[in-house]
Amino acid sequence: MGTQKPRILPWLISQLDRGELEGVAWLGESRTRFRIPWKHGLRQDAQQEDFGIFQAWAEASGAYTPGKDKPDLPTWKRNFRSALNRKEVLRLAEDHSKDSQDPHKIYEFVNSGVRDIPEPDTAQDNGRHSTSDTREDIVQKLLSDMDLSPEGGPSNLTMTSENPPQLLLSPESDIPALCPNWGLSENPLKQLLANEEDWEFEVTAFYRGCQVFQQTVFCPGGLRLVGSEAGDRMLPGQPIRLPDPAASLTDKSVTDYVQRVLSCLGGGLALWRAGQWLCAQRLGHCHVYWAIGEELLPSCGHKPDGEVPKDREGGVFNLGPFITDLITFTEGSRRSPLYTLWFCVGQSWPQDQPWIKRLVMVKVVPMCLRVLVDIARQGGASSLENTVDLHISNSQPLSLTSDQYMAYLQDLAEDMDF
Repeated sequence: MGTQKPRILPWLISQLDRGELEGVAWLGESRTRFRIPWKHGLRQDAQQEDFGIFQAWAEASGAYTPGKDKPDLPTWKRNFRSALNRKEVLRLAEDHSKDSQDPHKIYEFVNSGVRDIPEPDTAQDNGRHSTSDTREDIVQKLLSDMDLSPEGGPSNLTMTSENPPQLLLSPESDIPALCPNWGLSENPLKQLLANEEDWEFEVTAFYRGCQVFQQTVFCPGGLRLVGSEAGDRMLPGQPIRLPDPAASLTDKSVTDYVQRVLSCLGGGLALWRAGQWLCAQRLGHCHVYWAIGEELLPSCGHKPDGEVPKDREGGVFNLGPFITDLITFTEGSRRSPLYTLWFCVGQSWPQDQPWIKRLVMVKVVPMCLRVLVDIARQGGASSLENTVDLHISNSQPLSLTSDQYMAYLQDLAEDMDF
């Protein structure tokens, strides 16, 4: 017979006893608590040694073969964490993963005798298994036989043993149970955010405080705000034409000033996704200042967050801090994170001045970020598909409990290099 996949707990205990992996160690003589390094892969001081335990488990479990498979640090870490979280005899005691000097997590066995579990004999099958082993074997057999693709659906939705569905522990048993409505093997929130060509934006324009335009647009490759003329159609991004001010303004002088601003937009104000950033660049002569603010009002009590550069791209929104703040907000310890971009076109930012006096103000709302915050405000229970069409799934609506939502957010925070 081939070598069977080792059990995570006996394997982990053997690694702790050996003490060969950097930062992986028992805490105290009782050997019931231990630490695992938990450095984010995007940190500048990240080294290969910081992920030794995750790679070791990936190799031991057969998920990674050096020299054959491509290294995948985020997946290694996620699989390791998921394997530990499914063990009822183990709990996360302390989370220091955000520590700037020594990011790590401390786990604790709730049953001190569990660390004495012997490593199972994987060389041959003598018909002797513990109850836990038998249950895991049953679950693995069930998963390997399951076809979760909907009738008539695409064949690539079939689940395989290499990509098992998410699991939850039943309150009455330590047998993992398939989570209802979790037909996706990947984090659905990651799917929501990852495809930079599938974002929707709600664009609202104001002339002297009067709303003159609002449209929700699906923009593969980003968008470009342009004046009355569409500008160069060879430029990237979908052009969003701001309306003629004469159609909505009655003051002739104000109409002329707004028209002058729009004519200076030239190629437009471009906004697009690049990894975990939203980037902007002005392609005309018109200066543009930006800030992150509330949906109803721009932040006029302070200076702008920046000026959109002309000759290069500039980051205007980072998803990393947003996800971190959203986790804290969901836990109830801070205000809702801001996600609305406000642009002041052709004039200085309205610092300590009424914003409605500015000739052209444009508000841009990334729709998926609004949905994430709305889910948090509702306690984590929402249907993504029914709330807004996010272009991430044509399957059944996805309902998330508060615990599931939080787990997915934490997964995103640790895997922001998508």
